Amino acid sequence: LRAFKYYNYRLFFIGQGVSVIGTWMQMIAMSWLIYKLTGSAMFLGAVGFVTQIPYLVVTPFAGVLIDRLDRRRILFWTQGLAALQAVILTVIVYAGVVQIWHIFALGLFIGLVNSVDMPTRQAFVIKMVDRREDLASAIAMNSALFNGARLIGPLIAGFVIAAFGEKVCFLVNAVSFLAVIASLAAMRIDRATPERGEAKVFAELKEGLSYTFHTPPIRSILLMLSFLSLTALPYITIMPVMAKTVLSGDARTYGFLMGAIGVGALGGAVFLASRKSFFGLWKIIPFAVCIFGVGLLLFSFSRSLWVSLILMAVAGFGMMAQLATSNTVIQNIVDESKRGRVMAFYSTALMGILPFGNLLVGGLADVITAPWTLFAGGIAAILASIIFSTKLGNFKGIIQPTLADGK
Repeated sequence: LRAFKYYNYRLFFIGQGVSVIGTWMQMIAMSWLIYKLTGSAMFLGAVGFVTQIPYLVVTPFAGVLIDRLDRRRILFWTQGLAALQAVILTVIVYAGVVQIWHIFALGLFIGLVNSVDMPTRQAFVIKMVDRREDLASAIAMNSALFNGARLIGPLIAGFVIAAFGEKVCFLVNAVSFLAVIASLAAMRIDRATPERGEAKVFAELKEGLSYTFHTPPIRSILLMLSFLSLTALPYITIMPVMAKTVLSGDARTYGFLMGAIGVGALGGAVFLASRKSFFGLWKIIPFAVCIFGVGLLLFSFSRSLWVSLILMAVAGFGMMAQLATSNTVIQNIVDESKRGRVMAFYSTALMGILPFGNLLVGGLADVITAPWTLFAGGIAAILASIIFSTKLGNFKGIIQPTLADGK
């Protein structure tokens, strides 16, 4: 809880807490609406694709802007545009005119916004804490916040959808953005912007790319994350199929499954926050990925809701322990002048590859069924953990001198 001693971080945490609950409610309602309109797992994957493909194209360039411009001002714009998307979605659903092409168009719009917002928020964390040793606590609490919302949002959404329909979830999300915008406005942060320098955008992008892939720990983490984003992390795309077809449930069942993932992920974030030392943190990554893979593999065989909830909690724990640990390791070793670009590449590895994973997983689920698709994803995660564990010898020798140099 060390991060809470900072006024700006407390504001950020409260504002984000309200907003992210609304975001999760919209995500659940959106997936349920798509499946209700089309009855196809492939369409779930396709909407996921158009929503996340901007991370692959836009985010690397956004990293250059993040290193050049005031990060809080960027967040004002991205949060305002995200609120606009939620308002438009709310209006067309309340009017009863929503069609699948509306979902695709609004998905692309929010994807463009989020492709800038996500790396900006990642790089903004360092501005809210004064001491580098408190950075791990801030990142872990961000993960706890996100996954507390992952627990609360889907549970609320499941009951709201069953009682009132998807439209109320969209309305709640639209209103929730007021909290994060207000928290950004109330922060006391130096408005000074980084020095722009004379370099061109493409030259700075190339410099950031070279730095990222010539730093072995960062390279290893991003390559593994890209692989998981293609094969295992898209499992959430087919959760509506598992809830409705495999477990014979409804929107509440879907909400319970997503909530169980949130419980486990919250546990993973709290586990990271409880650690007092950064050294040796990277050793957690392969174990966490293996836990995630085993959870998915066993869930693929479950036909009981209660067993499924337990296994989703296990998978959620492993998934978040890996993501939060990877984020913390990178943020602790990255050069400040390149933080925006490196976190942009991190966001690209996580979210830019995910649209292809969504298409792959959605298509496979229609061909070989959702359970066998999850089984394959679990095997892929276990293999990734084994391969990554062979790279651990490089971490200690490179990370410790980097920290000692104060970078």
